[in-house]
Amino acid sequence: MRISKATKTWVAAFALVASSGAWAGVQVHFDKPDHYSDVPFSTRDREQVLAGLANHFLWLGKSLRPGQELKIEITDIDLAGNEDPARRGAFDVRVMNGRADWPRMRLRYTLEQNGKVIASGNASLSDMSYLQRINRYSRNDSLRYEKKMIDDWFKNTFGVLPQGRSSPVISLQPREVRGRH
Repeated sequence: MRISKATKTWVAAFALVASSGAWAGVQVHFDKPDHYSDVPFSTRDREQVLAGLANHFLWLGKSLRPGQELKIEITDIDLAGNEDPARRGAFDVRVMNGRADWPRMRLRYTLEQNGKVIASGNASLSDMSYLQRINRYSRNDSLRYEKKMIDDWFKNTFGVLPQGRSSPVISLQPREVRGRH
């Protein structure tokens, strides 16, 4: 998989916005996205997934304390469900059966307070019960399961409960077809 210049531009733009005070200094970097476990087949959808995830981390960063800077390096992504190549048409279709298709993400992070590292580590995020849990994100948000998983990690790691919701990623619709359990 190749990541286009448009994706790199989006990520760079988000990083630039992140460096402003309004975003509490969040930086998101995608390490070798060509090798991720599961991102959409189409270049357009893949770019929107990466931009949507970066935007969500930036949005969560607004809840950090003043003077804190969070650096996140995403090393792998496995989206909820599985893409079904047989059902591809104008849109990629993800089949969700609730078995071994839960969302997963691996990342490294560093949280600094006024230039001093106060927390860092590697994290493996996953949500095995993603179809059974209450999700505050709209069904129209193609990344609702991933965002819920990230929210939980953010709350458990940094003690910050997200307020409101980040912008939905709706261009991947239709996103899911639920399989039989």
